Amino acid sequence: MLTGLLFAFCATVLNTGAGLLQSAAAQQTTSRTHLALRPLYVAGLVVDGLGWICTVVALRHLPVFAVQAALGLSIALTAVATWGIYGVRLRVMDRLGVGACVLGLGVVAASAGGEGPAEFSGTAIVVLASALAALAVAAIAVWRLTAAWPLALIAGLGFGGTSLAVRAVHVSPDAAFDVGQLAGQPATYLIGLYWVVGITCYSRALAIGNLAGVTAVFSVTEVIAPGLVGIVLLGDPIRHGWVIPFAAGLVVAVAGVVALANAPTQVTGHRRRRHVR
Repeated sequence: MLTGLLFAFCATVLNTGAGLLQSAAAQQTTSRTHLALRPLYVAGLVVDGLGWICTVVALRHLPVFAVQAALGLSIALTAVATWGIYGVRLRVMDRLGVGACVLGLGVVAASAGGEGPAEFSGTAIVVLASALAALAVAAIAVWRLTAAWPLALIAGLGFGGTSLAVRAVHVSPDAAFDVGQLAGQPATYLIGLYWVVGITCYSRALAIGNLAGVTAVFSVTEVIAPGLVGIVLLGDPIRHGWVIPFAAGLVVAVAGVVALANAPTQVTGHRRRRHVR
């Protein structure tokens, strides 16, 4: 369990760094083609990939909701980094929102049982594939909206789906790395498709919204949705006597997201600027 937590927190730091790099690139262009070619954006993808590898390792040791809750701590790291880099002064409501997200996700992470993660079933694979199709349709429907939170929400569901798909891949602990075995599993392709939906919507949300607000909606969605799926479909264990704290943590985290959804857009192009217009 300690190994899983260590890799989960490493992934949190790496994901935060990736978000900052991608945000800096996204705020400087309105062209998706140009965005993909920007060095900062490419660097963000590389850092994000390293974070994903750490997440995969963590998911092999911990329930989905515990890993995702640890990743959700990027909300606090992003808020601090936004202040340090852009000089954005968060409102009192924004600070309360960040605190609620961190507190709620911390309780959710602490609710994880000590047993190893459960196994995926064929039914769960069908549910994942159906959810992927629904997310793709939703992404197309909200793509032109000026509000960033719907895209951030879909991005969170997309990256949450990658975590569930990782858990769906069957790999024997004693077996050597076998590309053929991975290629023969539907879950392998679901990982890539969920990632495409997630990174596309996340990049668009960063281009039109506030980094702290987008991260909050994205992170909490990435925690709650796959976490509940893991509990319902996989039987991921909740610590004995912690069902009520677990539910309360979810409610508090969602309340924090609502508070952050309308956070002011950051000022880009200048460091250490202290006021938001």
